[in-house]
Amino acid sequence: MTQDAQPTNPISGRMFERASAVLPAGVGSSARSVRAGWAPYPPFIAQGTGSRVTDADGHEYVDYLLGLGPMLLGHRNAEVTDAVIRAISERGTVFGLPHELEAEAAEKVCAAVPSLDMVRFANSGSEAVGTAVRLARTFTGRNKVLRFEGMYHGWMDTVYWSNHPKLELAGPDDAPVPVPAGKGMAPHVGDSLVIAQWNDVAALERALEANAGEIAAIITEPMMLNTGCIMPVDGYLAAMRDLATKHGAVLIFDEVITGFRLARGGGQERFGVLPDLTTMAKGIGGGFPVAAVGGRREIMELVADGRYSHSGTYNSNVMATAAVSATMDILARPGTYEALDRHGAMLLDGYREIATRHGVAHEVQGVGPVGQIWFTDAPIRTYRDAARHARPDVFTAWWREMMARGVLFHPSQDENLFVSTAHSDDDIAFTLEAADASVRAIVAAGLA
Repeated sequence: MTQDAQPTNPISGRMFERASAVLPAGVGSSARSVRAGWAPYPPFIAQGTGSRVTDADGHEYVDYLLGLGPMLLGHRNAEVTDAVIRAISERGTVFGLPHELEAEAAEKVCAAVPSLDMVRFANSGSEAVGTAVRLARTFTGRNKVLRFEGMYHGWMDTVYWSNHPKLELAGPDDAPVPVPAGKGMAPHVGDSLVIAQWNDVAALERALEANAGEIAAIITEPMMLNTGCIMPVDGYLAAMRDLATKHGAVLIFDEVITGFRLARGGGQERFGVLPDLTTMAKGIGGGFPVAAVGGRREIMELVADGRYSHSGTYNSNVMATAAVSATMDILARPGTYEALDRHGAMLLDGYREIATRHGVAHEVQGVGPVGQIWFTDAPIRTYRDAARHARPDVFTAWWREMMARGVLFHPSQDENLFVSTAHSDDDIAFTLEAADASVRAIVAAGLA
């Protein structure tokens, strides 16, 4: 680490000490903790506006963390904020009964996402995934779920396995085994999971054949965004769609990150492959806490006839549905995704050019307003590629240099860089100047 590669944050330090007395690890989510890379402690944020945030010590950053994804429209988008305030003032907050905004928001979400006939709102991506998995089991009468190493589908016991397993515990490359992602998991839950490596059609076909007639669902992100960013190889998602149909399995796209970000219709629109069920969260509400699960009518109506019970006191609350409705209106405007794609391409292409010019081994992956730079001398196509070839030490050094120069993103290479509708040409230019200086610094220090 170079001498200037960490801003001085004494106020954040004092806030962290106070918080640590009453909050485990001093934070509200493990992704914000020291263990996640925010060393010696995370910056405490005082406020965010548009594409920028300011910490408690007065440092301003161009923000590519974006709340870990929800701030697709930037911080404090005026239209969404006003819609929520107006809805609270005129209507209320929670009724325990239906209200007009609920159907209005649902109509707009179904109009945006190609595979949705019906939708139910929830409060987090984890809730939405848990609902989708149980719907698939109810619909098929089967028990097993096929999931892929390196993906995170939330913290529920049914899927919180093999996110980033130690390779010595994860079995051979051609026959991965379920590995719990944390303590407190009932071992027998692993018996309901089939684990496969991503981006390998033959491996997927073998797993389905070995468990013929038992797979209720295949769950995947349209592109892997919980081990950095790993793009699907050509034809992979289409082959997965065909295999799911052939084997009678429900195909679930976890679009918690890709939804409304890669396109108005999410990753399924971008890649042209339709799932049976879709989970959505981070892009759906303009920064307000809301999630959803939706899909084919014949599956979703399992809720309507009582074969599957989906409840939640805060589901479809006034704040959430007002935020969704306003966000859908903004994202439907012509030119929105063209601008997101342009700024995303400017950022990722700029990173490629800078790393190449300085002779740093790398691979940049991404599409539209999301991506990541891998410091690696080998292609990254699966979680095991990342575990074996990525250089998190180089990434951490680069992150510190970028933070010192006013650019914020997550310190872990397993996370992503997000661009919002609020980012400007000037933001990207500022970021690439910082990136050039940061790469020069880590090369000069012998770190890359």
